[in-house]
Amino acid sequence: MNNSPPKGYVYLIGAGPGDPGLITVKGLECIGRADAILYDYLANDELLAHARKGAELIYAGKVGGAHNREQCQINELLVQKAREGKVVARLKGGDPFVFGRGGEECEALVAAGIPFEVVPGVTAGIGAAAYAGIPLTHRDVTTSVAFVTGHEHPGKEASEIDWERLSLGSGTVVFYMGIKNLPEIAANLVAHGRSPATPVALIRWGTRPEQEVLVGTLADIAEKARKAAFRAPAVTVVGDVVQLRDRLRWFDNRPLSGRGILVTRAADQAGEFAAMLEELGARVFECPTIRIVPPESWEDLDRELATLDGFAWVVFSSINAVNHFFARLADLGRDSRALGRCRVCAVGPKTAAALDPHGIRADLVPSDYKAEGVVAAFRELDLAGKRVLFPKADRARDVIPSGLAALGAEVVAPVAYRNVVPDSLPAAIVTALEERRIRCVTFTSSSTAENLAAMLGENRFLRLLDGVTVAAIGPVTAKTCRELGLAVHIEPREYTLAAMTAEIVQYFAQHR
Repeated sequence: MNNSPPKGYVYLIGAGPGDPGLITVKGLECIGRADAILYDYLANDELLAHARKGAELIYAGKVGGAHNREQCQINELLVQKAREGKVVARLKGGDPFVFGRGGEECEALVAAGIPFEVVPGVTAGIGAAAYAGIPLTHRDVTTSVAFVTGHEHPGKEASEIDWERLSLGSGTVVFYMGIKNLPEIAANLVAHGRSPATPVALIRWGTRPEQEVLVGTLADIAEKARKAAFRAPAVTVVGDVVQLRDRLRWFDNRPLSGRGILVTRAADQAGEFAAMLEELGARVFECPTIRIVPPESWEDLDRELATLDGFAWVVFSSINAVNHFFARLADLGRDSRALGRCRVCAVGPKTAAALDPHGIRADLVPSDYKAEGVVAAFRELDLAGKRVLFPKADRARDVIPSGLAALGAEVVAPVAYRNVVPDSLPAAIVTALEERRIRCVTFTSSSTAENLAAMLGENRFLRLLDGVTVAAIGPVTAKTCRELGLAVHIEPREYTLAAMTAEIVQYFAQHR
């Protein structure tokens, strides 16, 4: 692939059926090169995070007839942006050339003399069926498959679908955009010879965490869809292969499948927790309620870093403390050797692991990750007359400094970083709460709970979280939640993300 595409160039990129992991490597590379990105309703918004800084993002979605832009306008816009000398990425759900109208867009580019490239994607009929556990072909069932539009051009006087050929035999038929016309599709297949008992599966939002599957037969699927208020976007799979779903279902039967879970950690720390929940099928909404920033002044921390060799212990209570401590040490032209014979305490295994890149192994990792547990662990050691450095957050509790001082230590606790409240909540998060798509909210510190309450306002905070499962990582966080008026449903015994994830799984297994 050319590393430097010419100016005035268009990439038509298949974004895949919904799971952002299904886009091709080349597709991601093209997104990263683009000066302007025109994206569809069915293209996962997460893919836009791969756009380069300053790229122009243009929504060109079309939802069930409610078009943000007509196709002719999209064609004109592609030509216009390319003529401005821009590299343009046209990000389309599924595959551009499978019911994606990519051919029409290419024709417009050819007519305008604009060079382009097509980057294929996983089409919805294949991706959604696979994630529903339905193999479209199987040597013991059928060796043929047909992809058909369920919504033909409204200007056609007669259907071009060969219903007789589709109806005869045992081949699998996949209909795109057919939910609105489902009664007619089923009736046509039966009228042309397909058995009314033929299995049918409707797959909505295929490959996404919110995937829904409704199974029936040609005789009853339309009525089932009506009663379930089953809506687009969806594909319809017709054929005996649908029966294999009971045995091959693997995606939407995971412990947290379809559960909307709100993660309130800082933006740069939410990823690990989100990945753990998504692996179990959850639909994760990331909502940073904390922004980690440097202290207002480095003066206090710098003064203690200058005399590190005079401390007997340094206590790190979080990954943030480790990161800011060593970043500031580096800014001052020093490294881990400045610790000398100073011993190190890390609160929790994750904090201890954060020390590894700096060549430091914690001398003490208390088994109880609460501040009280840290103090208890030091009771076994002689701290009388010894200096202890505790680089902390601006709003950290005083339990560790006061507790170690009571054991005879001289504790110095400079601020190494601050937790500040972000300016606002993402509108998509508020909408998801309003629409009751979030079933569980997670709090990994008191600050995350307090800040969410502050960002929403007390009344709206309690109203939007009414009936939502609340998970708090430990007793201190749980106490804060209760003080804010929330009922706490999940509180792991071990104060780790892994333990909280396990407790969330267990809770929803018991409350199906």
